[in-house]
Amino acid sequence: MPEKDKKTNPFSELSQKKFKKVEIKIDLKKILTWVLAIFLIFWLLGALANFAISPEEISFSQALSDIKNEKVEKIEISGNQIDLYYQDQSFTTTRKESGDSLVSLLQQEGIDPSELEIKVKDESLSQIWIDILLTIIPLVLIGAFFYFTFKQARGAQDSIFSFGKSKARQFFKGKQDATFADVAGVDEAKNELEEVVDFLKHPAKYRRLGARTPKGVLLVGPPGTGKTLLARAVAGEANVPFYSMAGSEFMEMLVGVGSARMRDLFETAKKNAPAIIFIDEIESIGRSRSRTVSSGHDEREQTLNQMLVEMDGFSPNDNVIVIGASNRPDLLDSALLRPGRFDRRVVLDMPDIQGRGAILKIHAQGKPFDKSVDWEKAAKQTVGFSGADLENMLNEAAILAARANKKAIEMEDLEEAATKVKLGPQKKRLQSEQERKIAAYHESGHALIAHLLPNVDPIGRVSIVARGLTLGHTMISPIQDRTQETKTRLMERLSVLLGGRAAEELVFSEMTTGASDDIKKANRLARSMVVDFGMSSLGPVTWDGQDGEEEWLVVDSVSAKMKARIDGEIEAIIKKAYRQAKTILKENKKILIRLAKELLVKETLDQAEFERVVGKKRKSNE
Repeated sequence: MPEKDKKTNPFSELSQKKFKKVEIKIDLKKILTWVLAIFLIFWLLGALANFAISPEEISFSQALSDIKNEKVEKIEISGNQIDLYYQDQSFTTTRKESGDSLVSLLQQEGIDPSELEIKVKDESLSQIWIDILLTIIPLVLIGAFFYFTFKQARGAQDSIFSFGKSKARQFFKGKQDATFADVAGVDEAKNELEEVVDFLKHPAKYRRLGARTPKGVLLVGPPGTGKTLLARAVAGEANVPFYSMAGSEFMEMLVGVGSARMRDLFETAKKNAPAIIFIDEIESIGRSRSRTVSSGHDEREQTLNQMLVEMDGFSPNDNVIVIGASNRPDLLDSALLRPGRFDRRVVLDMPDIQGRGAILKIHAQGKPFDKSVDWEKAAKQTVGFSGADLENMLNEAAILAARANKKAIEMEDLEEAATKVKLGPQKKRLQSEQERKIAAYHESGHALIAHLLPNVDPIGRVSIVARGLTLGHTMISPIQDRTQETKTRLMERLSVLLGGRAAEELVFSEMTTGASDDIKKANRLARSMVVDFGMSSLGPVTWDGQDGEEEWLVVDSVSAKMKARIDGEIEAIIKKAYRQAKTILKENKKILIRLAKELLVKETLDQAEFERVVGKKRKSNE
């Protein structure tokens, strides 16, 4: 078609395609309901109208008397009903006996009918229709009642038998807006899934070299690291049917429903192979089976058994790949994790600094940012943030900028949003001057010890503004991401945690409840150093406390004597760190007082302001 015709023709190919998709659906139930409602409305309106205009009825003898006295101007006859219209514009009605003629009755009374205006209404046809409707409508209503009753009963019966049908949602290519380009910070996991998609698209390339189809890929990682996003990206990239279902959707009240749904899901996927099945929160059905007290025939174990058979049982299962996601891999059954079922286990960790930068760039699309925004600094300040945390941080920054009527998001908005995501929003609490002073010295103790110890990263912000459940906070900005920690750094971290309590005791000769959270964190870290990391005089001692395969029974593998020694080591480590904190603060008490006074005035100090008070940080010994 010429270009000109395409512009002027209103019935283009696209329009015709749209018209072809129009479908007319008739809902008989709604139509009958509306018909019944309209009939009742008109019947009620007619009854009310007749009641409103119906005149007072008089006796037939009174009517003859009025006619004889020439009071009546006109007469209308409708069956046995006689309407009388008087000279004074009034209106009454009366009735005669059935079969009597009004003309004969008037002549018997000596009244000449020709002197009156008599009109006869023919209502035979309307009466026939009324009789027909009064006969048919009750039959129709009774029939409709039985029809919908039986239909509802049949639907309930069908729903009972449909419990075993899979509730998986099917996605085709183009039905998901997420692609692999929208995933960052988890490059290894993305490469694994890209390979799975490529295997399904080009199986001959791999079979030529003798490679077999992987049966399953297990995505493992903490919440917010992108497991579901990766699955959405697979659905968006794959040119094969993609079935998505949560583990909890297999469970119902009826026994055997979970295994039936699992069987139906795999049968559907095999019919449309090659295909991908995604099961989110797989630990809800794949939890390790008990070997002791509980019965082996409960609903969850039956569902797991069916899944094990479907993934790698007697019947071949080619070209159907299962992707599972879980943040509790320690709960999964060992038979589910063996090769031949979940061949690959992909771990999604918290993103490193490069990953956080890439994630920030993806989520920053569509938002206006000021030129002053330092993305490298933002990535450094968000250590420990997951992808979901970073997305939430940018959204909070946009909200803060909009609240301040800014045209673009500035760096201060990003910093405030990062603090809000990590610690919570600011709270305006009514504090006495003494409480503010205690909070200032408490946070100054944390910050000063962290600044003076060589292996602790620099201070990013110190504040006595209440956030969440805390009355203040000290944020440390890591120079780099670490996967391992030394005993020296852990001991210095303990000193930093106990620095708030040490400052309170040094300045006020008093202890407060504000250090309770710091003490809990210090005790957990010290216990991990002794029990998990073997960083004590006890050597490499560990205490599992529970065998993972026996859920109901806690196996105490450490004697009471060893427990006492472990507690002694934990106490010694904490006391050593606390002594170090007190020593540092005693030697630098003047700086501590100066820093606390500055906090009382400004409430929040960033890194530059903090270093102007206490000086530059000494370099690490690393």
